[in-house]
Amino acid sequence: MKKFKFALVAVALAGSSMAMAQDKAAMVKQFLDLQRPGIEALARGLVEQSSAPIAQAGSQYLQTQVPAEKREAAAKAADAELKKYFDDAYPLVRDKAVALAPDALGPILRDNFSEEELRQLLAWINSPLSKKYQELNPKMQTALTEKLVAETRSSIEPKMRTLDANVAKALGAPTEGAAPAKSAPKAPAKK
Repeated sequence: MKKFKFALVAVALAGSSMAMAQDKAAMVKQFLDLQRPGIEALARGLVEQSSAPIAQAGSQYLQTQVPAEKREAAAKAADAELKKYFDDAYPLVRDKAVALAPDALGPILRDNFSEEELRQLLAWINSPLSKKYQELNPKMQTALTEKLVAETRSSIEPKMRTLDANVAKALGAPTEGAAPAKSAPKAPAKK
């Protein structure tokens, strides 16, 4: 009889822990579903970031190497190519990010949050206060960014000009406002 009771308790505990694991897995899935806009924003940022150096180099080339009368048309053509890249790359990266999120983030959530903590986290994310905070967060970031840039501009701009000149010098490129480099004297031609 004791063995039967022990087996019954063991089955009950196993069933209970399986149900808890299913509940926890369901909560992790719900959390990830709620985080989808953030995951998609991450993907958007990665795609934009990947094309930024090309866009910057193209803009600089446009301003320095393309004749003024051809700049507008060239800029439109370059913008069309950047948009085509984004329209092609973003869905690919977004869909892959959404697909990878459960395997990448799920174990972290399951291993670091208890079932009760996940319940609280989901309650917070679904709360009106959280939604209000999420709506105001971009405004708060913009406010801080504007104030930070205004307060540090006078200290950072000279450093940026020095960096620009030093990188150009290291690359052997002409620097803005610098006198053209004198060419080395040529050796006399052999007769």
